[in-house]
This record gives sequence, C-alpha cells and structure tokens, in this order.
Amino acid sequence: MSDLQKFCDELRAKVSIVDVVGDKVKLIRKGREFSGLCPFHNEKTPSFTVNEVKGFYHCFGCGAHGDIIKFEMDANNLPFIDAVQKLADKSGLQMPKWERENSEELEKKASFYDIMELALKFFEKNLRLKSDALNYLYARGFDDGIISKFRLGYSPANNGLRAFLQSNNISDFDMGEVGLVSLAANNTSKRTFDFFRDRVMIPIFDKRGRCIAFGGRVMGKGEPKYLNSPETPIFNKRRILYNYNLAKDKGYEQKSLIICEGYMDVIALDKYGFYNAVAPLGTALTEEQIQEAWKIAPEPILCFDGDNAGIRAGMRSADRVLPILKAGYSLKFAFLPDKLDPDDFLKEKGHDEFEKVLQNSTPLKDILWKKNTEGKETDTPEQKAFVEKCLFDDVSKITDETLKGYYQQEIKRLTREHFNLFAKKPANQTPWEKNTDWKKNKSWDKDKPWENKLRAPIIRPKTNLDELVARFVVSAFVCYPNLALEYEEKLYNFEIKNSKLKEILENIMELAQDEAYNDYDKMLQALDQKGLSTHVNELLEFKMIKIQNNDELKMRENIDLRIIESQIRYLEADIRESLRKMGTVKTFAEDEYNKYISLKKELEALLNAQNIN
Repeated sequence: MSDLQKFCDELRAKVSIVDVVGDKVKLIRKGREFSGLCPFHNEKTPSFTVNEVKGFYHCFGCGAHGDIIKFEMDANNLPFIDAVQKLADKSGLQMPKWERENSEELEKKASFYDIMELALKFFEKNLRLKSDALNYLYARGFDDGIISKFRLGYSPANNGLRAFLQSNNISDFDMGEVGLVSLAANNTSKRTFDFFRDRVMIPIFDKRGRCIAFGGRVMGKGEPKYLNSPETPIFNKRRILYNYNLAKDKGYEQKSLIICEGYMDVIALDKYGFYNAVAPLGTALTEEQIQEAWKIAPEPILCFDGDNAGIRAGMRSADRVLPILKAGYSLKFAFLPDKLDPDDFLKEKGHDEFEKVLQNSTPLKDILWKKNTEGKETDTPEQKAFVEKCLFDDVSKITDETLKGYYQQEIKRLTREHFNLFAKKPANQTPWEKNTDWKKNKSWDKDKPWENKLRAPIIRPKTNLDELVARFVVSAFVCYPNLALEYEEKLYNFEIKNSKLKEILENIMELAQDEAYNDYDKMLQALDQKGLSTHVNELLEFKMIKIQNNDELKMRENIDLRIIESQIRYLEADIRESLRKMGTVKTFAEDEYNKYISLKKELEALLNAQNIN
C-alpha cells in the first residue's frame, strides 16, 4: 500500500464525514443516519443520506455516492490531490510524499484478502480435527454457535498452513507480506515457518467484514499467551478494533459501545447477550481507535478488569483521550469488582449484574480526579496546591478551548468542595457526611434529633404543576417547530403523563423532521390534518406563548428554565425518599447512601446551571 493510500485511510478514520458534509448541507439525524437536501441536484424532499459508521454518503435521487474525499472533490470541484490536501489541513495532518498507485499494486492488495480468507478456512477446518483445541473452547463456555459466529480456528504445529497455501499457488513472499509465515535463521540456512503454531486462532476483520489479521492464544502454559499478526499492507493494529464489523450496528442502535481489554472478553460478552463490545489488539487504546468508537457512540464505556493492571489501563486511556476530546464526545469507565475479568464476572454474577456495572460507569472527569488525588496527601496548603496543579496540567492537554474551560470550572469546584479551601460544608449535612468514620462505624442511634428530618413526609411534584410545564414546552414547539429536534435528547428525562399531550409532542417531533413544517401556521395545519386539532385547542396555549416569546432566543431560555425546574422538583423528591429510607433502618445502608450522594450531585449541577444557588 502506498504512503498516499495509507494517508487517505488515516483521513477517513480521523475526519468525520458528518462534519465534512455538514459544511455544505444542513443535516438532520434520522435514526442511525443523517439526511438533508442533496447538494448535487435540485430537490425539495430530502433524499440525501450520510452514514457516520460506514463513512459514506448516498443520494437516492441522483445516485451520488462516496466518502469524504469524493465529497470534497464533487462538492467543491477539486482535483483528488487538492481535496486530500484540504482535508489534511482540516484535520491537522501532514501530507506525505506520494507516488501514484498503479493497477498492478491495487490488484495485489485485493489478492491479500483472498489469501487471508484461505488461511481462515484452513484454521476453521483444523479446529474440528484437533479435539484438544475444540475442548479448550468448550471449557471456556464457547459453544458451536459462538465458534461459528466468530469463526474461531486452530493453527497446527506442523507448518501445515504454509503447505496448504503453497498447494494453492501462494508464494512464501506473499505469505510473509500478510504475516502468515516468518523466517527462522541458524548458522547455515534460513527456513520459513508458520507464524502461528499450536494456537487457538481468532480472526480479525475490517469494518467491511474482510479478514485482515489473526490473534493466536496458547491453550496451556507458554509465552506469549496472545500473539497478534504483525503490521501488513492491510492491517494496522492502531486503527482496528476487534469485532467492530459485528458490533457497529447493535452499538449504533443502542447508542452504546463497550470497549474491553481483549478479544476473549468480547466473545464472552457476546455469549451473555452484550453484542456491542469491541477491543483493541494487544495495545493500549489509541486515538484512532477512540475516533472509530465515537462513530458508533458518543461516550463508549471502557470496561476493565478490577485489578491494578486494569486500573492503570484506565488511567492511560484517560490520558490518551484528553487531546482529542470534543463537545458531546468523551469516555466512561467501568471497573469490575473483586479483580474479575468480564468472563469470570458474567459466569459468577450474570447478565443483570454486569448491566448494573455499565449503568454505574464513571465519567472521565471523575477518573481524572481519582488519578490525581487517590493516595495523595492533602493536609497542607502545599500538598493541596500540588494536587490542584497536577489536575490543571491534565486539563491543559484538552485542545478544545470551550471544553477546556468547562473542565477548569469543574476542577475549581471539586477542589473547593474536597479541600474546603473557600467554603464550609452546609450546616444541614446528614450525619454520614459529618462523620468521617462512617465506614468504620456502620450503625447509628435512631433516637437522634435529625430523625424527624429523615421521617419527613415525601412530597412528590404536583401533577397539575408538571402538566402546566409540559403544556408550555409542547406549545413552544408549535410556535417554533424548528426548535423541536434541537431539544429531542433533553426531553428523554422529561416526563409527560397526559397521554394526549404526549401524542401531540410525538407528532410534532415526527413532522419537524421535514423542513416543510418549520413554521407556526404550517405546523398547526399539519396537526389538524392528523386529526389532533381538538386536543391541540384543548391542551395547548400557543397563542399567548407566541405573543410573550416573540423571538427564538427568549423561547429557548424559557424552555430550558421549565425543563430544569421540573427535573429539580423530581430530584428533590427522590432525595427526600432516599433520606427516609436511610432513617428507617438500623444498620448503615451503603447503596442507599451512595444513591443519595449521586442525587445531591445531580441536583447541585442543575442548580448551578441556572445560578439558583
């Protein structure tokens, strides 16, 4: 593969096609794709789609199709090399010196995939001939369905692959080019051997499902335990995530991706119903792999073993992602308890408990805090200043200035809260917050003055008040339909109990996908055509709201305010419920206490967002 071809692959991996096309076309998310009006022919109804995961655009109207380079060429009337240069400037990459790749070289590259497929079929066949290898996989809990799905195999120790490929007219040179054989030299001669010998074989596929490399695992004692193919013209381990070809669709559907430490973890997760797992290939997670993961989910969950090595891997990943963080994209971290790996954890505790671990994953900001504070002395001003300096040094690696500013604010808040430098704790702390030895003394006397506070009646938000808020928000989207899609994600946790009001909102969201309904009168007319005019007139108050909020900026402010106010009321009710539960038991309820602290932090964040406190 030429330097230019490698560089183009790097551009495709690093530059988002949604960003490139979005500079020319107004895109709207529809499920797992984005759509808009085609820039290559005149149309009134969008037929142009962009698929971030697969890295291409397609127009169902005129047939236009291609990747980021093709789009730059056609949309801006640029020759190939100029389009590549423009994308290189956009991504900050340096253009290499290059030579044009001739047809013979391209044909050679295609033949490499054929060689790898031959080798894969050889390994699959040999697995069925080697009972020890098959029994090893069965013992790990991998049934025939899993073995077939992941195309697991076995490499014999007798140089059998080389002989098989030679019988299919494959030269030693080509076998070496794709990493299937290696040279072993002694004092008098050189001999060619199979690269993988007496190992269970795990094929590695690119996102198009073509075999590009292998991982081999010993079945007993021996080093290295895992052996991966070397770098080849079709395999760059820094850019590939194992199982990406199978996990991408399910991950995109769930908006979630699990990144494990190794491919055996991925296969184990699949066995228990987690089909959206991937893994790096024997290296720490790279920037290129993170960028690939972001094409599927904005916040992939890194799942590490609960041992020291797993924790160190988590910290390294946190360092690696900082320079490429961007708005809306980050990482989360899940560390398995009791030093278990995913396979052992799932065997011992099952699917539901693993799901809980994922749901309680830790955000990146907390990992940075843990990394720089755990085990550090903070008794003196000098020690506190040193820890704070380390935190800000990490945050300084973030290149996105807006995001860096938010992280700096968060670090300042955390240092004030934990170091108690500028403010005292509120006087109305719970006993567990006041008592620093609560972990040692897991019981308390119920006959205390604060018992009455814990037993205070639960006050849930009033239904009529929440319905008024819901009416306002839905009415706002009738007035300004173009805001509806903007608030789609914010409304996930916004509860609407009135079924008719919920139906109106769902129809507004559906209609808002089409720009033909992006103004007040057209939206009203469309709702009327759907037979909702009676409910609209009964439930919505858009006429007065339209008068009182005569511009989009003011409307946005009022929508945000009401959504947050509703969330605050529910959080306050949940906090009171948590306090009540802790007050009704005689022993320390650690899970409930952790839930209470989490709710308080969430409430504090909302209050800070509106400058209420």
